[in-house]
Order: sequence, then structure tokens, then C-alpha cells
Amino acid sequence: MDPDETTFSALFARHRRELQAHCYRMVGSFEDSEDLVQETFARAWRARARFRREGRWSFRAWLYRIATNACFDHLARRAPRVLPTDVAPAADPEADVPPVASDVPWLDPYPDRLTDPHEAAVARETLEIAFVAAIQHLPARQRAALVLRDAAGFSARETAAVLGTSLPAANSALQRARTALRDRLPARRAEWAHAPDATAQEREIARRYLEALERRDFGALAALVREDARFSFPPRAVWYDGLDAFRRASEKHAAPGEHLFVPAAANLQPAVALYLRAPGARRHRPLALAVVRVQERRVVEVIHWDRPELFAAFGLPMSFAPPHRSNEDDVTAKEGR
Repeated sequence: MDPDETTFSALFARHRRELQAHCYRMVGSFEDSEDLVQETFARAWRARARFRREGRWSFRAWLYRIATNACFDHLARRAPRVLPTDVAPAADPEADVPPVASDVPWLDPYPDRLTDPHEAAVARETLEIAFVAAIQHLPARQRAALVLRDAAGFSARETAAVLGTSLPAANSALQRARTALRDRLPARRAEWAHAPDATAQEREIARRYLEALERRDFGALAALVREDARFSFPPRAVWYDGLDAFRRASEKHAAPGEHLFVPAAANLQPAVALYLRAPGARRHRPLALAVVRVQERRVVEVIHWDRPELFAAFGLPMSFAPPHRSNEDDVTAKEGR
């Protein structure tokens, strides 16, 4: 194997999506995962002669080794990514909302449109927000052992080789990681092994949740949302414990204007893109992206990222015209202008 850069790029492209998802799991940041997959390409290109000489790796395993080491270097310089539930107690819905905490390394959502279809079928649970948030609290090597085994599907021996360690050490890291996760994931691990129709059920519940939000029908929401559901709002260190607290906070703090709710998808979970047309404005503009977690046919967690810059990464329009406006405005909205 001694390809030119164009050929090498084509070979690399076959694995780009799964490598970026791997980096996202490792570091909890969509933006950083983009940088890390580029760094992986650059390191692999420079080391291609060594790959040919050694002849002991599959191309996929070799790329994972490089990507994992790039993530280790990144994690050595950065604090773990977190959610509001990690850094603050439940907020008082009557209290003022604190400002954006720009100094906190917040966890990001990940666009479904960048996931590999094979990955979506076999490793959905390892890309969901709750899982990715939980593994950010693991030491880097334990995190890598878990992700390589449970998400990337490497064997124990392959994982040890990718990590550059012994088989007993790799197995020990995996066992410690799984033990630590029991304190952070749902009590029954089977809840992460979704039935074939789980996605359709969840999206239907999310659709009904969205419609109830549009109508501000908290009676309908009460039938869909579990009583102890959590509502978080990064990049602010704010979360509300329960639907009643969320309702009270919404009534007190909702931005004035006309809201628009558009279905979306993130982390292989249902999501909602929220737009706002402020008083006197002509168009709806991005407000927040909310990811919905459904468990046993009830909404148990909603995380609202108040970060309009995420919309472009998710392929969402950057504005919408009200329905009564001209066809020209509608076309402009679809083009994201």
C-alpha cells in the first residue's frame, strides 16, 4: 500500500463517519470530533510507510489506534465534558436564570445525519446522550476500552492492540469501566437494548410531546412526561426537576414572541429544533435544539441546547418565514438564508 493522497483519502473516507463518532464518544464534543478526525487523517498519512512495513494491522484497526491516541492527547489538555446535572443542583423555577457559563466544557449533541447506518443498527445505545455523558466521567483508557469493545465491536485482543497494552490490562480497564457505569446509567442495563420498534415508538411519543408544547398544553404533557423527568439548558448551569418545575419556569422565563417547533434527530434519539419569531420580526430564527429521551413510553429527560450555531451542523434551516408570507419567502427559508 503506497497510495497517493487522493487514493489514501478515498480509503480513509470509508471509515470517516465511524471514526468521527468514536472521537465524539471519547471527548463529548461534536466540534472537537471534527478536528480529531482531521488530525487522525493527518497522522495516518504521515505514518503510512510504517503501516506498510509492519503489516500487522487491518486498515480499520490502525486508524482506530491513531484516532484513540489523538483523543488521549486531547483529553490530557481538556476537562471532561458535562451537563447541567453534573455541575449544579436543581434550579428554583421562580429564580432568575443565570447567564451562559462559557467557561464550562459542555457536552454537545451529535447529528444523526453523520452516523453510519451500520452503527445506527448495532450501537445505538452507545451514542445516546445519557451514555456519552456517563462515560465522560471515566478515565480515558477505561473509556477507550469500553468504546472500542461495545461501540466499535473490536475483540478483546484487538482492543488490547489498539490501546497498546496487554490483554489482561485491557480486560481490566473494560471491567472497571462497566462497573463504574452502573452508578450512572439506568438500573436495568436491558433498557439500553432497544426493541426493533423502539425508535418508531419513541418518535411517536416525541411527536405528541412536540404538539403539546406547541399548544402549551401541560395537561397533555403530563400524560407523556414522567413525573421525575429532568429538563436541562446548557450552556447555562440550569436544570429543572420534574414537569411542574419546567412548567413554572417556562411561564416565567419563556422568550416573548411566536415559537415554532420542528422535528429533528440527534444522537439517534428524537429531537426538536426550536425557532422564535420575536415581536416585530419577520422571520423565525434558531433558538435551541432539544434532545428527548423516552423510556417505557414516557419522556424522562429533555436537554435544550441554547446554541443556535448548532443548527447548521444538523442541516436545519437558519430561518423560517410565517406560513402566510409569499412563496419567495418560503423558498428563502428552505435555503437557510
